[in-house]
Amino acid sequence: MITTLLLNLTVLILGLFTGSLLTEAVILVPFWRSLKPELFLEFHGSMGPQLYKYFAPLTILATLIPTVTAAYCIWDSGEVVTYSSLSSLLILIIFAIYFIYFKAANESFATGSVGVSGLPAELRRWCIWHWIRTVLAMIAFVSATLAIG
Repeated sequence: MITTLLLNLTVLILGLFTGSLLTEAVILVPFWRSLKPELFLEFHGSMGPQLYKYFAPLTILATLIPTVTAAYCIWDSGEVVTYSSLSSLLILIIFAIYFIYFKAANESFATGSVGVSGLPAELRRWCIWHWIRTVLAMIAFVSATLAIG
């Protein structure tokens, strides 16, 4: 009963998280890259905090719930340990990527320290890292879904 509840919560949060990352990747990032650097930096000043307010709690929940689920499955010695553990591992990697790359990159956008001339290259890097975490999230979501059934 508890395992089923945790697995369903994991699929729910990872679906929301993955869908959000995918939306950002296919809609927002191309839009950002189409803007003139000055306009992007101005635009990011207002949009960045709103994205953070959305993604911060979602990312925390998308990290905690699968991790708690995997820990419970390991403790409970259920048959879904492999899929649950894979989802948790991938989401922990995504969480680490935020601190390894995105925290500083997003700050450079917010403060404008990236500079107008450095922005296109930084947005290209940002896009690559974002697709890496989006693909990892998709795999985590599929793995969590397989754990259900």
